[in-house]
Amino acid sequence: MISIGLDQKKSENISEKLNVLLANYQMYYQNLRGFHWNVTGSEFFELHEKFEEYYGEAQEAIDEIAERILTLGQTPLHTFKDYESVAEVEAAKQITDGKECVSIVARDISVLLKIEREILDIAGDADDEGTSALMSDYIRAQEKMAWMLNAYLK
Repeated sequence: MISIGLDQKKSENISEKLNVLLANYQMYYQNLRGFHWNVTGSEFFELHEKFEEYYGEAQEAIDEIAERILTLGQTPLHTFKDYESVAEVEAAKQITDGKECVSIVARDISVLLKIEREILDIAGDADDEGTSALMSDYIRAQEKMAWMLNAYLK
């Protein structure tokens, strides 16, 4: 096996946190799919498209996070039972009101940002540039997203 030059114990710790992020992203993704399918009202067209954009981005992140865990020599979580057992993001069920959907997306993004900042911190301590770069990209994009969601909710 080719070594990527990181400390094994630190990589295991980072992978554990990445699995927590993965679980939360999966729950977030599923919420977005539900909102995309079920949103109703005068903002349907606008929100239907926006939720599709967001779940496409989330799907890509899910794959990147799982691949990063594998790169670090660990196994990504891959069952919904596992996701539900570690995720802070809660499943949103039968939500159709657009503003409520957006509010939940904003809440979920806050959870993801908190976890990503924790991972960024421990990845920096481990000199894990690959994970740090990934978290920095997510944080930058989601901070802008949070600003836009909050502006929509005013």
